[in-house]
Amino acid sequence: MPSDEGTRHATTVIGIDPGIAATGMAVVQGRGFHVVSYHWEVVHTSPPASQGERLEIIYRAASALFHRYRPDLAVVEDVFLLDATPKSAFSISTVIGILLLVAAQSQVPVDRISVREAKQVLTGNGKASKDQLERAVRSVLGLSRPVKPDHASDALGLALIGLLRSDNPLRRQAVAC
Repeated sequence: MPSDEGTRHATTVIGIDPGIAATGMAVVQGRGFHVVSYHWEVVHTSPPASQGERLEIIYRAASALFHRYRPDLAVVEDVFLLDATPKSAFSISTVIGILLLVAAQSQVPVDRISVREAKQVLTGNGKASKDQLERAVRSVLGLSRPVKPDHASDALGLALIGLLRSDNPLRRQAVAC
């Protein structure tokens, strides 16, 4: 972890890839794509547990992360609604609701980004594969080993997008209004 000197004026962003079975959460600190520190974790829940118990696990983990890092912004992957997977979309929407609650309790603004938009920003291709997205994240962070599982690399990608956008003077001006 770098010294306080490197993070004193840094922006802290939490990126979250929501899921009922696994939720990826990542924190990046820095400016633009200059990252001075990062952290990722994946919260797993067990299918035999009730939905309420699983949501509580996610809530507690997200609350702890928000409390520990005190982010300036959270970026959450937005749910995609597909007719073929309405049950999955409902579960993800429920997790997003829990994450929005944690952010509101922490007084942290939230950006919601679609998978396609995240892929477009990080790879230049909205239809990029998960592997292409992971390689883009790894490249920005200067990592030689893959970031696994996919939920972790997706969360890091979302946090990086938030960091990049938070360094945009037009965005800062719009938020200040």
